[in-house]
Formats: sequence, C-alpha cells, structure tokens
Amino acid sequence: MNLRTGRLNLPNLLTLARIAAIPVVVLLLMSDTRTAGFWAAAIFGAAAITDWLDGWLARRWQIVTVLGKFLDPLADKLIVMAALIMLIPLGRVPAWAVFLILAREVTITGLRSIASSEGIVIAASDLGKYKTIIQMVSIAALLLHYDYYWLFGVRSELFHVTMHNPGILFFYAAFVMTMWSGIDYLIKFFKVIAG
Repeated sequence: MNLRTGRLNLPNLLTLARIAAIPVVVLLLMSDTRTAGFWAAAIFGAAAITDWLDGWLARRWQIVTVLGKFLDPLADKLIVMAALIMLIPLGRVPAWAVFLILAREVTITGLRSIASSEGIVIAASDLGKYKTIIQMVSIAALLLHYDYYWLFGVRSELFHVTMHNPGILFFYAAFVMTMWSGIDYLIKFFKVIAG
C-alpha cells in the first residue's frame, strides 16, 4: 500500500493532533501548579480519546493506511512517555519505574521491527490494550494530582478527593501490566524465532 494513500484522512489527522499535543503538555508540566496540571490533564485526556476515536473511524470507514498503522502506536508511546518523564521531577512517579516502562517499550518496538523485517507478525495480546487504558487513566489523575474539595461551587470536606492517590494506584497497576505484556511478547517472539 502506498504511504501517501489517504494520508490526510480524519483518523490520521487525529493521530497527528495527538502528536502535536505532546509539546503543549510538556510545556504545561514545566509549571507545578494546579492550573497547569488541570490543563495538561484536559489536553492529555482529549488526546487519549482521539487514540480510541482515530482507530474506530479508520476501521468503520475502511481507511486504514500504512501511515496510520505506524503513527498511531508511535503517538501513544510518545505522549505517555513524555507525560511520565515530566512527572518525575514533580515527584509524582518513581524514576526507576518510568525507566523500566521506557526500556520495555523500546525493547518490544525493536523486536516488532525485527519480526516485521522477517515477514513475521506477532499479534499483540489484549494485555497491551488494557495496559494502555490504565496508563492513560493513571497519567490523567497524576496530572490533576492535587486535592479537590469543590462540588457545585461549594467547598466541602465530604467531597474531598486527592487525585494523586488513585493516580499512583493505577500507575502501579499499569506498571505490572506493562511488564507482564512485555514478558508475554518476549515469550511469543522467541517461540516464533525458535520454531
């Protein structure tokens, strides 16, 4: 398939918009304020929604392109890693966990390239999809981070929510799924190569 075929279709434009959102999120996270965190979370959340929407539209309209297949997972990895790296100096995620997540992504991407060059397709498991969803939820919550007391314009201890706590809980759940799905892919890869 020609890379130029359908390159300006709506799903690919949504994917490009997700990539364009990355520097905006990074710039916002250079300021450790509630307002910056809120806007970073809003933009990140919108980008996460486009992740689902672009794939759904491409399949529904039957306009899946080679460019889209390349850009979509790349956009996911870039925005997730950019947000996680920016959360390290803010003290919201441990650097060691972010390093292991990054190492997993680079390793699996490299193995996929090797398999692809040999004409081998190793299907991604559902673990990878669930991992991405949980990562997105955790990052959005960690971007919001602060305590929120307001409900309908009224300050109330009854509706006090600390966004960091659910964020870090989902972060560790995503971390476990990231490592698990990485090991699962490694096992599949070496089985195919050995066979």
